[in-house]
This record gives sequence, structure tokens and C-alpha cells, in this order.
Amino acid sequence: MTTFKAKEVIFLFVITLTGVLYSVIAHIPLVIGFLPGFLVLLVLCRQKKVPIKKLLDISFRGAAKTRIVVLILFFVSFLLPSWHLSGTLDQMVAVTLRLLDPNHFFILSFLAAALFSMTLGTSVGTLSAIGVPIMSTAVLLGLPMEITAGALISGAFVGDRTSPFSSAHQLMAHTIEISVKSQQKAMITTTLPAILICCLFYAIIDHFIDIQGKTLFVNSNGSILFIQFIPPLFLVVMVLMRVKILYGFIASIASAGLIAIYKSLSFSQLLYGFWYGIEGTGGGLAHMYSLLLFIIVAGAYNGLLEELNMIQPYLDKWLKTSKSLKDDSIKIILSTLFISFIAANQTLPIILTGRSFLSHWSKYYKREDLARVMGDTTLIFPGMVPWSILAIMCSTILNVSLFSYLPYAVFLWILPCLTILFSILRNGNLKINDRPLESDGKL
Repeated sequence: MTTFKAKEVIFLFVITLTGVLYSVIAHIPLVIGFLPGFLVLLVLCRQKKVPIKKLLDISFRGAAKTRIVVLILFFVSFLLPSWHLSGTLDQMVAVTLRLLDPNHFFILSFLAAALFSMTLGTSVGTLSAIGVPIMSTAVLLGLPMEITAGALISGAFVGDRTSPFSSAHQLMAHTIEISVKSQQKAMITTTLPAILICCLFYAIIDHFIDIQGKTLFVNSNGSILFIQFIPPLFLVVMVLMRVKILYGFIASIASAGLIAIYKSLSFSQLLYGFWYGIEGTGGGLAHMYSLLLFIIVAGAYNGLLEELNMIQPYLDKWLKTSKSLKDDSIKIILSTLFISFIAANQTLPIILTGRSFLSHWSKYYKREDLARVMGDTTLIFPGMVPWSILAIMCSTILNVSLFSYLPYAVFLWILPCLTILFSILRNGNLKINDRPLESDGKL
């Protein structure tokens, strides 16, 4: 068996994470910053006399594991542009603004963002669609911008973390080899308490905030067209009917495209939107393909780490000191926080943490517990790291600094606390072997 020295592993991770961090700072594609680490890994393997053919076979197998996530991301890049060009997003925003009550502004902003994000599966897309108009409404009412931003970002992360349409949610399920249905069921144990705490928090603020007699006037002259709600209905209904999610994306995008053409949009304009996205809203394959390449290369990278047993012996040695689910949960939190600080994105923490801890977790616990802990930390931390791409985009869209809104973004910081508490309550479940994977096949 090929063995790697600790200093070789440390050197590999330093090069890998430094390259990723540099790509964020220099605003170059992540895949370019990741390549030095991948090349160093290949060199280390060759020094251990691993045949080139074996390296290629392992790399292809690792990359192949990401194919479903890559396909989902591919279609996600078309979703927001198609909904924008069909008028679907405008209609959804119009309905949301009509329902906002100034006396319950913060809790309704949180719930509106949560519903949008569960439908769109993206925090950035949600904030782009309804964040700006709601922030503008808060200014008109004289409400604190930082509290409004905190409520919106909390709601936006509900779907970014939990929605079956979220690429991060899908990536995590594939990484830890669990069905999306089982993952959602595991995460609900902390999701519902977190949402209830958020609702209580924003309701209390609404009670004490004085809006100084101001009222919210929303122009109601615009008509609501049912046809423009067909694309999201296709997506939601097909998922509820347990149709493969890829088909749901295709049906939603196709129906939105037909509506856009029916509204006199030319086919070339539609294709332009699909490629370049929509300014201020996002999407577009031109902005997604580098991330797709990054995920494929990261899959090959992790395939090599896993099959050549490069880091598992050192990780197992560290995990041997754990005596409970609480201990292992804290170690995951520390590991994923460290990776999130260095990698400055969501993708790498998900892949590295998930694949590294999967073997140990499958031996002693259920994978559902791993999904819960990672869902409450790995999917959330990038939204709190100041130099993370996700945090930067959220603060930029709403034009409020992270340190201003973070105390009010309750959903982000309450989940790690809840998952530690839940792990303490589950301490008696140590050494319960994971049952075989039950895939629902609806990806």
C-alpha cells in the first residue's frame, strides 16, 4: 500500500489552499487556482511509483462521481435568466411586495426570502431578485438597513442550505453518498428550530421598532398573469411528484423560454441571456462553466486522495481520541471552519470535509448525522467568512457590510449552536453502524 508522509500531506494542502485563496483574491477562476495543488498531488503520486494509467483511472472515476451535480449546475445556470426573461421573477417580486405589512416587516422579509430561496435554491439569486426591492422599501419606511439585510440573508440561506434545487445541497448529498430525501429528513431536526427562533427574533424586533406612522404604498396597477407562474410550478410539482429533478429543471426552463418568446423575445436574445445571464440577477453559462470545471477537477483530486489512502490514516488517528458524537461533531466544525477560512468558497469545504469524514462516520454513526452537522456548518460558514465569495456577493448586493448585518442574520449563527446541542443529546448513539445507502433515485 502506498504511504505518504505527514510533511507531504501538509505541503499538498498548503499548496492547494493557497492556490484557491489566491484565485479568490486575484479574481481568477477557481479551477486555475486549484490546478497547482492537483499537479503537486500527481507529482507526489508519481514519486511513490503509482503508474500513470492508475492515476488516470482513479482521476476519471473521481470526476465521474460529480456528473449529476455538474448537470444540475449546468441547468441552474439557465434557470434565473429564463425566469427573468419570461417575467416570472418580476411577478413573484410584485406579489411579495404587495404582501409586506410595515408592522411585521422583518418577519415577513425573512419568510419571503426563505420561500424564494426554497424555490430558486440560491441565496445570491434570491437576494438579487427580492433583496434590492425590499431593502429599498426599508429605506422608504425608515427601518434599519442592517436588520433588514440580516432578515433577508437568513431567509436566503434557508433555501441555499435546504432546498432540493440548491447545487450545494445536491453536492453534499453526493459527496457523503446519501439520498437527497434522507439528507433533508436529517437536516429538518435543526432547520425547524432555527426557523422558529428566527421568526421569534424578527417578530420581537417588529414589535419594538417604531415605523413612525409610515405606510407602504405598492402600485397595484400591474396585473398578475398566471402564465408567468407556470415555470416555478413545473419545478415544484415535478419534485413533489418524485420526478427526477433534472427533468424538473428542463421543464421549467423550457416553459419559461416559450413564454419569453411568446412575449416577443427573439430566440437569439434568449440564447444571449442563457449564456451571459442577467445583469443584477445572475445566472448564465458564461459565469458557471469555470465552476463546473472546478468541481470536476476537485472530484478527480478527491478520488486520488481517497483511493490512495493519503490522508485517512492521519485523520483516523485524530478521530480515535473522540469518545462521543459531540466530540466528532466539534471536530467536523473545526475542520470545515478552517477549510472555509482558507478556501473562501462553498464547494471545496463540502468535498474535502465530506469525503474525509465519511469513512469514520459510516463506521460509528449514521450518515444522516453527518449530513446534519455539515448542513449546519459547512453550508453556512462561507456566508460568515468576510473574504468568502458568498459573503462578499451577499453584502455587495444589499450594500451592507457583513459585520453590520451578521448579528441579525440569526439563521447563520444559530445552526452551529443547535447542531452541537443536538449532538450532545444524541451522545448515547455512539457506535451505531450506518445502514446501507437508500437512494431515492430522484436526482
